[in-house]
Amino acid sequence: MSATAVHSLWTTAATAADPFGKIDAPKIEYGQLSPTLIIIGAAIIGILIEAFVPRRSRYYVQMFLSVVALVAAFAAVVALAAGGYGTTKAGIAAMGAIAVDGPALFLQGTILLAALVGLFTFAERRLDPQAHGNRVDSFAAQAAAVPGSESEQKAVKAGFTTTEVFPLLLFAVAGMLIFPAANDLLTLFVALEVFSLPLYLLCALARRKRLMSQEAAVKYFLLGAFASAFTLFGIALLYGYAGSMSYGTIASVVDGTVQNVTPALADTMGNDALLLVGSALIVMGLLFKVGAVPFHMWTPDVYQGAPTPVTGFMAAATKVAAFGALLRILYVVLPGLRWDWRPVMWAVAIVTMLAGAIVAITQTDIKRLLAYSSIAHAGFILAGVIATTPEGISSVLFYLAAYSFVTIGAFAVVTLVRDAGGEATHLSKWAGLGRRSPLVAAVFAVFLLAFAGIPLTSGFSGKFAVFKAAAEGGAAPLVVIGVISSAIAAFFYIRVIVLMFFSEPRPEGPTVAVPSPLTMTAIGVGVAVTVVLGVAPQYFLDLAGQAGVFVR
Repeated sequence: MSATAVHSLWTTAATAADPFGKIDAPKIEYGQLSPTLIIIGAAIIGILIEAFVPRRSRYYVQMFLSVVALVAAFAAVVALAAGGYGTTKAGIAAMGAIAVDGPALFLQGTILLAALVGLFTFAERRLDPQAHGNRVDSFAAQAAAVPGSESEQKAVKAGFTTTEVFPLLLFAVAGMLIFPAANDLLTLFVALEVFSLPLYLLCALARRKRLMSQEAAVKYFLLGAFASAFTLFGIALLYGYAGSMSYGTIASVVDGTVQNVTPALADTMGNDALLLVGSALIVMGLLFKVGAVPFHMWTPDVYQGAPTPVTGFMAAATKVAAFGALLRILYVVLPGLRWDWRPVMWAVAIVTMLAGAIVAITQTDIKRLLAYSSIAHAGFILAGVIATTPEGISSVLFYLAAYSFVTIGAFAVVTLVRDAGGEATHLSKWAGLGRRSPLVAAVFAVFLLAFAGIPLTSGFSGKFAVFKAAAEGGAAPLVVIGVISSAIAAFFYIRVIVLMFFSEPRPEGPTVAVPSPLTMTAIGVGVAVTVVLGVAPQYFLDLAGQAGVFVR
């Protein structure tokens, strides 16, 4: 058959299917997607800067671009919220792929502010002594150089810096913005990969202890790949069950309100194994990102090995994005399965709270201690998720906002305590820090008290909101276990404070580096948020309450 005949067959078939012979263009609401589009655009420009801007100027150009992009994207989120897209005008954008509603906008705003504060710690260049007359940051001089090799020494001597960390940060943020707003399973998976891959790279780029950093990145990558595979397999099974990727359609099939049941759909709708196994696999992938037990094994190693600015950013922003996605899956897609998933989440929350608090007591490294602390906090936040009430959603949103700034601030303080080998993270080296540098020790004590949930800190307001929502949602035993876990956790936080203020400083102990205004700003924001959300949380609780309704 000739090519022209084949072509005419195609056109005839197309005309028969659609009498007008045209394909509808996709309808994209660019204004509602503007926060994400600004960040993606800036990340792409950042790559071009790496290619075309002279090496001397790259750091300053990238830094300026990243700050402008994050501020502009946050302004876009505020404009959408002010325009009613979090409440009355909430809806589904991008042909059903992305939800623009209260929780999405609240979480996006939190991620952007956390990324902005994290960016200041990325850009810090005054903590390490100058190398060959050049200021250096926390990242490897040349990522491709083998640790300890001649090419690495040449790169350090030439004053190279890995300015690619700025576009990588922006790409991670772009994925995190889409993740909690995704309204179909395919968008969820694409967003998961978009923010995971840059984080795997960033974890491997530490200037000091490079082999440990690369080991952390490989562990994170391998375990993250497993979690992504579970998620993808779960998506395939849910698609097989409901015949759709869309959250709303799957939810209507689950609770039996679906219209237009075809014979094929009727066959799979009766197969609960597809639904239960698929849901379990997707939730498992999200619990891995959250760092809940038993999917937490990567957390301590990665937090310890990654460059500390990356650890702070990752600990804060990834949790916000992953909990947002988990809330949307459980509250929008699977409310009809509540009696199936609640007992499982009870078990996960209890084990996570207790394991995080108990294992943290045995830690001797400050970054590992904060890692186990973050696992315990994941358990506390899960208590709010289990509440299955509007108060549950708003309490989780508030807790995530409070927790993220305390975390970045705490890791920013860790970057300041140094000895000849770089950061002094072993707890024994922090002995007597309060006498050597009272201000730094006092600030770190404020963050530790917030983690412990002591009154008048943001940690207390967050825990109170989450436990109150859980108790009202019928999970009172969970609250009792949460309070016991908090008491165990308070022991090791206060132990660090006692070590700093009531131990004799060692003569060969570490020094406290004087940071630039960038890190001072990051720590200052952390302290301010901790105090404000602790002393006067009501406005922010109300804000989270208004943002606590998912669109379906």
